[in-house]
Amino acid sequence: MSNPNDHEPQGRHQSRKAAASGWIGSALEYYDFFIYATAASLIFPQIFFPSGNPRIAIIASLATYGVGYVARPIGAFVLGHWGDTRGRKHVLLVCMFLMGFSTIAVGLLPTYAQVGLLAPALLVVLRLIQGFAVAGEIAGASSMILEHAPFGRRGFFASFSLQGVQAGQILAAAVFLPLAHFMPEDAFLSWGWRIPFLLSFIVIVAGYIIRREVDETPAFAEVDKAHAAPKAPIIEAFTNSWRDMLRVVCAALMNVIPVVATVFGAAYAVQPAYGIGFQKDVYLWIPVLGNILAVIVIPFIGNLSDKVGRKPPIVIGALGAGLLSFGYLYAISIHNVPLAIVMSLLMWGIVYQGYNAVFPSFYPELFPTRTRCSAMAISQNIGTTITALLPALFVAVAPPGAANIPLTIGALTFGITVISALAVLSARETYRVHLNDLGNAQAVPVPKPDYERMRAQTLADAKLARAAA
Repeated sequence: MSNPNDHEPQGRHQSRKAAASGWIGSALEYYDFFIYATAASLIFPQIFFPSGNPRIAIIASLATYGVGYVARPIGAFVLGHWGDTRGRKHVLLVCMFLMGFSTIAVGLLPTYAQVGLLAPALLVVLRLIQGFAVAGEIAGASSMILEHAPFGRRGFFASFSLQGVQAGQILAAAVFLPLAHFMPEDAFLSWGWRIPFLLSFIVIVAGYIIRREVDETPAFAEVDKAHAAPKAPIIEAFTNSWRDMLRVVCAALMNVIPVVATVFGAAYAVQPAYGIGFQKDVYLWIPVLGNILAVIVIPFIGNLSDKVGRKPPIVIGALGAGLLSFGYLYAISIHNVPLAIVMSLLMWGIVYQGYNAVFPSFYPELFPTRTRCSAMAISQNIGTTITALLPALFVAVAPPGAANIPLTIGALTFGITVISALAVLSARETYRVHLNDLGNAQAVPVPKPDYERMRAQTLADAKLARAAA
């Protein structure tokens, strides 16, 4: 009778430690990334760009947010290569240091009033470094957790990398909340906004301490020991897995939902040019509450994907979140704070997590160990780069004073989520395929009854291990 360890890498599996490392590392790194997103929407138009034309200042500030994503494909090529040739642990440490130091530097920048155009130029350079660094985070963390996880529980454990991302967003907004609420606005715009960026020094120290404790994955160790690590994983990925990479590019367009929820939505709600008039500290609670709910929901959906498959929750999450974007933007347009919160909780906190909780297992499962980091990092970051340019586009097609902004932006958002859902529907199901067989389009999934028996055995073994500990 087959058992859960057949066709699985042999060696020391640190599933819980890898999941904890992925969670904490992603939370810390995405704290850095999202404090920039928050500041780009709420603060940077006033301090890094000319104030004569508010529309141009908003577009320029949101464009610098998008610039970080322009660097992500470049970072994905470099960091994905390192992850497949030097190991998952190595690349995650590199990502963390690059992100931390570039974020601290943003907090030390002079403003437009002090140095003119040099200020936004330096801002763009540092945002490029941030984008380069974050390109390897999700692919590296997801690959590490996936390759440490036991068969039948990959969806559950891999979801913790994205739970960490949501926690990082909560932390980013939570740091801004007391500053925006209690500080006089002049002091906040003068120096208070710098505090969250300078706190990234703590991120660097804490992240290093945590990530150094996790061993390299058994899957990569087997490839490395056999001297089978590819010298050119990128070329191999494009040669053998280009169809699945294209699917991931299209599926990753789902990043349009966080763009609408936390970037364009913030500018639409609080920037004076739009005339909605949300207070900054009030609006910051909307994504915070949505992310708090997401942190609770994610592991349940990750676990569900181990039972029913990866595709159903992703497709339902994509289409449902796209439809709910209409209601979310409408609630902002009528300045209805309770309704905006409810719509955020539904769209961002619950429905979108059908995609968000599952892609950290689904994407890397489409690719073999030899090229997993490269293939996932490159394809996912190309998709998210496209969507990260959307905030500036949204402002351009629905500028301050335009009519039917919720309908216009909602229609664009829903159309993009349809593309994502179709890409996932065209892919093969992966949750019942053993790790050593992943990436092989001809691999035969474990029959459902055998899979359920193996999964039950894995759960029982985990309970025994916890009891023994």
